[in-house]
Amino acid sequence: MEQGRARKRDRGSGQEIQTVKRLSRPGRGLPSPPPYRWLAQYYDIVFSTLRSPIDIARDRILGPILPGISSACDLACGTGTTALSLARRGIRMFAVDLSPGMCRAAREKAVHEGLPVKVLCADMRTFDLPEPVDLITCEGDALNHVPRKSDLRLVAKAVARAVKPGGWFFFDINNRSGFKRYWTGVFWIEKPGIVVAMRNGNDYRRDRAWCDVEWFVRERTLWRRHHERVEEVCWSRDEIRSAMRAAGFDRLRAFDAAPFFNDDMIRPGCRTTYLARKAG
Repeated sequence: MEQGRARKRDRGSGQEIQTVKRLSRPGRGLPSPPPYRWLAQYYDIVFSTLRSPIDIARDRILGPILPGISSACDLACGTGTTALSLARRGIRMFAVDLSPGMCRAAREKAVHEGLPVKVLCADMRTFDLPEPVDLITCEGDALNHVPRKSDLRLVAKAVARAVKPGGWFFFDINNRSGFKRYWTGVFWIEKPGIVVAMRNGNDYRRDRAWCDVEWFVRERTLWRRHHERVEEVCWSRDEIRSAMRAAGFDRLRAFDAAPFFNDDMIRPGCRTTYLARKAG
């Protein structure tokens, strides 16, 4: 099974990411913990060095818009990195995530920095904010994580309810080409006291991909193993445009994400960043 092994280096940390080209079938019948429990606990330790392209895309695309933004919400906020970044600019911030662990981490970071970020545990398909905002962000291919392709329209409508007329929706997604190219094989990342093995697969024709994540966490002299599954769906550009238009967004700009990565990590056509404007 372990054929075609290659090595990649984790940029920024100097740690090696090892790759196994063949994939075993995803596990069946494994217990399902709360959503992204272990990912929430160790995300900043393991994946923080991969955030740079996301920050670059936001700075380049939203740079001209941000001076006019007074309130915003980061949807599927994870551990709160983007919400805190915008809050430091003086923007009144909300942060929404379905994972209680992610919400807990985001709140702790906001308290630590003394930033007034309001964190809400809610589903991106049905969330409500206390007040409409000027901007909603949804980064790190978080939108791909809805269970069904049809959920895109629910998310678009929920965002349209939460954003002011003339407001903006900024998001990025993995595309069909990205699923076919990257969601395959086995990858693992090593950090001090943590080893993460990710077994990837995709059903290209059904626009679905999955990753069985095995966490190995050192506890004194022993290693404890935890399992988690991450799944994604994707859409064509026409499907994105149709959902945004139906929800009331009258403008949609698309940016190939490859230039933001500035290396061979993401190839052209595999990932797209969008900026949509709600009709005013």
